[in-house]
Amino acid sequence: MQDMGTEPRDSLDALISENAQLRSRLHHLEKIIDNMPAMLYTSNNAKKAVNWCNNNLTETLGYSLEEILSLGTQFFKEITHPDDASILTISQQSFQEKKGMFGGIMRVRKRGKGEWFWVVGLGIPFTYDKLGNVEDVICVFLDFTNAIDTGNQISEALRAVLRRSNEDVLNKLTTREKDIFILAGRGHNNKEIAEKLNLSRYTVETHRKNIRLKLKVKNTPELVALAKQIGLQ
Repeated sequence: MQDMGTEPRDSLDALISENAQLRSRLHHLEKIIDNMPAMLYTSNNAKKAVNWCNNNLTETLGYSLEEILSLGTQFFKEITHPDDASILTISQQSFQEKKGMFGGIMRVRKRGKGEWFWVVGLGIPFTYDKLGNVEDVICVFLDFTNAIDTGNQISEALRAVLRRSNEDVLNKLTTREKDIFILAGRGHNNKEIAEKLNLSRYTVETHRKNIRLKLKVKNTPELVALAKQIGLQ
């Protein structure tokens, strides 16, 4: 006759075994995340503040997770090149408009270092609030400056991406708007653009307003950043 007392013991042993397997799997996944050749983090889109990151990010940028959390929005100001800071605002806005993914190239630097290096950044929505608005975003930075083994391919890939982005953006604009967008992206003000294109300043101002609406940028710095992003500068 089977001992009835063995069933609870067998169930307990099975739970212990399953728990050990789950712990082992979790440890393996954590090891992969911390050792992947990429800086991975999540951030609150409204605050633009990091709430978690992997070891690669802390080691590459020289800040502990505790320091990053305490810095809040100041963290990105500390690591991002001033000329690229507007990209963060554009990415935040794109997720507010429920865009499924945002990508860009920017310069960052390690704590206490003067030298900037280029990273490719990609982000996707991670969590949503009750109204369906993006709450947290998963982001990854890839430092491609060390990818010297495929330098030619990187150059060609970036050219292809810029060509496609260029076409996608410019197709939204009229011929005259394209001319003004290119000049504005190169830093020319309305008076200079008007003189170059033989237009009135009022006409240029009207076109620039229409360009901002079509391209969903709020101001001139964002317009310049977008022109730079697609290679029009």
